Amino acid sequence: MTIADRWLLPDGMDEVLPPQASRMEELRRALLDLYHCWGYDQVMPPPVEFLDSLLTGTGTDLDLQTFKLTDQLTGRMMGASADVTPQVARMDAHSLKRQGPVRLCYCTNVLRAKADQHQGGRSPVQVGAELFGHAGLEADSEIIHLALASMEAAGAKEIHLALGHIGIYRSLVEAAALSDEQESALFEALALKSPTQLAQLVSASVSDPALADMLLALGELHGGADILSQARERFAGAPASVTAALDQLEALYQGVLARFDVSLYFDLAELRGYQYHTGMMFAAYVPGYGHALAKGGRYDDTGRAFGRARPATGFSMDLKQLASLALAAESRGSIWAPAQQDESLNAAIVALREQGERVIQALPGQRTGPAEHDCDRRLELINGRWQPTALTQETSAS
Repeated sequence: MTIADRWLLPDGMDEVLPPQASRMEELRRALLDLYHCWGYDQVMPPPVEFLDSLLTGTGTDLDLQTFKLTDQLTGRMMGASADVTPQVARMDAHSLKRQGPVRLCYCTNVLRAKADQHQGGRSPVQVGAELFGHAGLEADSEIIHLALASMEAAGAKEIHLALGHIGIYRSLVEAAALSDEQESALFEALALKSPTQLAQLVSASVSDPALADMLLALGELHGGADILSQARERFAGAPASVTAALDQLEALYQGVLARFDVSLYFDLAELRGYQYHTGMMFAAYVPGYGHALAKGGRYDDTGRAFGRARPATGFSMDLKQLASLALAAESRGSIWAPAQQDESLNAAIVALREQGERVIQALPGQRTGPAEHDCDRRLELINGRWQPTALTQETSAS
């Protein structure tokens, strides 16, 4: 290994430098304050847990994303957290054991074995909120609204919200009585958005013409608000659970329109998190990003493995990506103070810092000046008082 190679980071791992680090911290505080105002209590899950707890009810996707290691104390296999949501579900079911609805939020680092093609690197800072103990539409609506409010707080513009419901696909597949192999092939065709492959599979696997048409419709029903009316026509003879899912999407759609200025999109064949989600799902996008900046949905009964099945709905985001939506809000900048030791100067510096000002005091022999430290003012002794004055081009180099 050469000297230059010693400073290389593993693929997918990144460091956060100024000013992005300050922007992330500013946004972290703003989001956690926002969640507090909505009644969400902050939790801090551990970075590592035993695998049989960490991967409970999450499917194979999270298993593949989890770094695994052996606990030197017990010999049991452990995993580094790749997704906070299952951990928070365990905390609700096993650690807190509160009655009634429970609102929890978090902001913590996670580690992934490989880069997520939809979420960037392997070391996101995951921030989000989860609502446990309420199976009603009101809980889903609150989570969607809070996710959109989070994006607005980050400075997002032109938000595009995609809505779906995994229950529609589940109900149709159950009615078709497909084998595991047939269902797997159908799932793949819908995920690939391949109408030809979908038509071939449905023709070979589904004998009921009406049900076959409904399954084919899944691949076609994506677009604007008119999709819901089209879906009601195409699914006229579907199980009652399909109609109920469409009613839920309609109510969520109307609720979002009443509160937010966003573009809405429906995709009834969206199967993300099929092994995990149980109801409505959503993803929020902004122009310039090829992936969702916020994702969420309903995932009931995840806590069953911990002895307490609970309705659950929530969302998560990557703070790193969210912080890149906009530059930090303009501030008053920093104040440059001279290196001399003077009681009145020290008192002035202390007073300014207590007011929230950022004061950088030069060190003896320092060659860099105010400009290199992003200062827009400097402290000067005027009529016996140290006062901030605007930094001019002539003084910025001194």
